[in-house]
Amino acid sequence: MTTAAEILPDDPDLLKAMLLAERAESERLRLIIKELQRHRFGRRAESLPEEQLRLGLEEAEQVEAAGQAETEEEASAERKTRAARRRANRGALPAHLPRIETVVDVASMICPGCSGTLHRIGEDVAERLDIVPAQFRVLVVRRPKYACRSCEDVVVQAAAPARLIEGGLPTEATIAQVLVSKYADHLPLYRQAQIYARQGVNLDRSTLADWVGRAAFLLRPVHERLLDRLKASSKLFADETTAPVLDPGRGRTKTGQLWAYVRDDRAWGGADPPGVAYVYAPDRKSERPIAHLAGFRGVLQVDGYGAYKVLAARGEVHLAFCWSHVRRPFYELAQSGPAPIASEALMRIAALYRIEADIRGRSADERRAIRQERSRPLVEALQPWLREKLSLISQKTKLAEAIRYALSRWAGLCLFLEDGRIEIDNNAVERAIRPLALNRKNALFAGSDGGAEHWAVIASLIETCKLLGVEPHGYLADVITRIVNGHPQSRLDDLLPWVYPAMPQFKAVA
Repeated sequence: MTTAAEILPDDPDLLKAMLLAERAESERLRLIIKELQRHRFGRRAESLPEEQLRLGLEEAEQVEAAGQAETEEEASAERKTRAARRRANRGALPAHLPRIETVVDVASMICPGCSGTLHRIGEDVAERLDIVPAQFRVLVVRRPKYACRSCEDVVVQAAAPARLIEGGLPTEATIAQVLVSKYADHLPLYRQAQIYARQGVNLDRSTLADWVGRAAFLLRPVHERLLDRLKASSKLFADETTAPVLDPGRGRTKTGQLWAYVRDDRAWGGADPPGVAYVYAPDRKSERPIAHLAGFRGVLQVDGYGAYKVLAARGEVHLAFCWSHVRRPFYELAQSGPAPIASEALMRIAALYRIEADIRGRSADERRAIRQERSRPLVEALQPWLREKLSLISQKTKLAEAIRYALSRWAGLCLFLEDGRIEIDNNAVERAIRPLALNRKNALFAGSDGGAEHWAVIASLIETCKLLGVEPHGYLADVITRIVNGHPQSRLDDLLPWVYPAMPQFKAVA
């Protein structure tokens, strides 16, 4: 029988090295387990998402409202005081809303004191916000036929208005509602069918799917033109996310990819309007972004995915890397327990973000000048510090991986110092991908590669509308109507979202 003493080496230095290696491997596995646990059970964002804050506020406001209702029943005087205070702080209801007036008048015009006649001296006006649930209505189109009494074979009738679906039931506004509900409000078609059935209109899910497919086919040229216009820019953001797609041959889903290409120059006052174009691909091969971005020349801001390096190797594209992706592994290490090196790295990167917050909204030249003065010394001090710490730790740890990730992309990470148009991170495109993740969570998967392509086409137009503040339902209804009625292909620029007016900004009404 072999004993432990026979297995262990006699050399104490070798034994020490083996123990250190085992500890490093154990620590690496422990961090992986914690990372998986956080990915599975914890929140993924490094800051509390706005949606979660709103959910918390909703609950707090509901509790507050319930408490106010109970108090108002107990103290009438205090209720009136609070009501007056609320009225003083409440904004007026928007003027564009229709008003339905009701006059609540006295029962008699006879004075209760002297039996004389009362005369009007004024009135109190109170406005309340009412809501009518979405209602269906039927548009009836009558086309009279005319005949000539002298010519027996002459019948004259006006041509039928053009429709997206010949002989079909929906108007363009109805189809736009289905698209917005599915791709903006993340309601799968079967849930929409349930909602419509509650109002007595039974629409099969397959019927709604047919409408969506026909609309996506009609809108495809607009999507292609949107992507072309974005590629004409000198700077874009790019990222990709998974798109589960049903694979009937294997009886399960396969993993496709939705690539997102974003232009958003608002941070430095750029003249080009923001926009996003999604493109579906069945895989994540490097030739996909090469094909999507054919003709693009300029700065591409991306994460560390290697496919973009193939694109940059041609010399037509300069890659600017994302400091948010550098920060993330340090954040995960700091969250897992005491990690002095990771914590200090976070503090150094946070100093760069504070400078970015100060210069947001300034011109590109101003941003570059301030970065040269304030950010460059921080970045130049960070690189040797990272190299020093890397030499002191085991190369197999997650911390070493995080440091190597940053150092291997250093040139692209420093590019923002030389160009005020470049952002410090890739968050603009990550925000654009978030709605796709919500839709993926609710719909689970696309039914086919064609369905995923429809997803990309319609989501591109809707999310661009949201970036611009354009109301997506009105936009889609108008674009579909114009294309159905023969809008020329040579004037597709007239159908892009930024041609349409943005919605007015209303202050809170309560």
